[in-house]
Amino acid sequence: MELTNILSADVIYDLARGPFVWMSLVLCIVGTMVRTLQLISLTKVEKRNIRIQRPAAIKQKSNQNFSAKNLSRFFSDLKLTIIGTSPVTIVVSCMFHLCLIITPIFLLAHNILIEEAVGFSLFSFSEHFADRLTFIFLICAAYFLIRRVFLPRLRAISSVYDYIILAVTTAPFLTGYLVYDQVFDYKIMIILHMLAGELMLIAIPFTKIYHMFFFFIGRFVLIHQHTLGKGSRTW
Repeated sequence: MELTNILSADVIYDLARGPFVWMSLVLCIVGTMVRTLQLISLTKVEKRNIRIQRPAAIKQKSNQNFSAKNLSRFFSDLKLTIIGTSPVTIVVSCMFHLCLIITPIFLLAHNILIEEAVGFSLFSFSEHFADRLTFIFLICAAYFLIRRVFLPRLRAISSVYDYIILAVTTAPFLTGYLVYDQVFDYKIMIILHMLAGELMLIAIPFTKIYHMFFFFIGRFVLIHQHTLGKGSRTW
């Protein structure tokens, strides 16, 4: 019976380390491309209005109004957003997303596997530094969970789906942290870690996690009050 369990674990390990990785990557990449094209197809190119050249005196007065009245209004409005009402959440959110992106990309163990598969790898963090980034990510995830559970206005609009998405996002980091610190059985934890990572890759184009890509569409392609670039399309 024990030999059967070992063989079963080895089979699952080989699947998680091989075919499941490629399957999840293909689903993630293709799904993200399809989802992005679908969203772009729902937009249209904005027709720009012809700009009328104004006299220099009017331009100067307009600039003065912007530097005084409009700038004051901008900071007043900013206080009403989450930046003004919950600056801690903004900091935690930035740390959460930064660690979410850079930790798996520059993790030494991941780059070793990439080099074995394709012959080259990216720059890698030290294992200790990556472990600290993982710990920071878990603290941020705990903050979001506690905030969602105990903040009445956020709890009211939360569903089981929101907690599942948070769990799917956090699972690869939690299992990776336990693997590095060799908590529980190593073989089981490394299998869970790989399966959790692959599940998150598959979930990216089909769940709210896709917002990590939609951010760039919303800020640089679509025209609205929060556009960072010039924008070229509208809904």
